[in-house]
Amino acid sequence: MRFEILRLDDIDGTPVDRTVVDAASVNGIVRQAASIGQRIWIRPADSTAS
Repeated sequence: MRFEILRLDDIDGTPVDRTVVDAASVNGIVRQAASIGQRIWIRPADSTAS
């Protein structure tokens, strides 16, 4: 399964960057975001996302 990860703006929460990763990569991205206090939104990627 693939997931879309959106990096959110610190002030208003709007998406500023996105990436699509496989399930194995999600844990590392979450840990990295947590270590620097970055806000992210994770959702299943549709079949057309890249």
